[in-house]
Amino acid sequence: MVHDRLDVIAVGAHPDDVEIGCGGTVARLAAQGYRVGIVDLTDGEPTPHSLDPETRLAEAREAANVLGAEVRLTLPLANRRLFDGFEMRVALAKVFRQFRPRLVLGLGSETPMASPDHYQAGLITDAAVFYTRLTKWDEQFDHLPVHRVERHLEYFLAFRALQPPAIHPLVVDISDTLAQKLAAVACYRSQFPSEHHGLFDRIRALAAQQGMAAGFAAGEVLSSASPWGARDLMGLLFGPPE
Repeated sequence: MVHDRLDVIAVGAHPDDVEIGCGGTVARLAAQGYRVGIVDLTDGEPTPHSLDPETRLAEAREAANVLGAEVRLTLPLANRRLFDGFEMRVALAKVFRQFRPRLVLGLGSETPMASPDHYQAGLITDAAVFYTRLTKWDEQFDHLPVHRVERHLEYFLAFRALQPPAIHPLVVDISDTLAQKLAAVACYRSQFPSEHHGLFDRIRALAAQQGMAAGFAAGEVLSSASPWGARDLMGLLFGPPE
């Protein structure tokens, strides 16, 4: 069965990855009328603060609503034991074949001193984008139709880096959606109790630094594996005519 198509799917290793890494971009895309979905490869459990898996899943649904995401799925992969492998690639590729996005946002780079699941999630996402377009392998994907994802961009959780390890960076203006991003992160009350207020200061500071580098009040860095190109240079530089 092919589901209603999504324009964009953002993939995280755990609930809250997408919100922290590219929540402002997700909210901006949704506000522009694009249909956006979020896929968490694991439920993030066990974790030190949650009472039970249902608590964090409820927080994830609330956060998705805050951002304007139309779909949120949690795959049954194992938190803390997430490794790139064939079954994991196929599981995510099935989602891409179901919802047929034009754009996939996935985790980029390692996150030193944080979960190694983040890096593995990036590898799984990259492979799943490739698997989604493979022909003559229908039995592996429940006979879902082949689909070609047009662009795969990476977002970052590199809070300990002086700059994101982006190959071909693009700064998305999230000046109007930074408050939504922070509100979505705040939905994870079990993960970020009041004593973790410093996280929100870091998010604001990083958004300001990345945004001002491109002339915005707040921004998020995305990266492309291939160079950017423009058919409409003026549209790229200045946006659509008012």
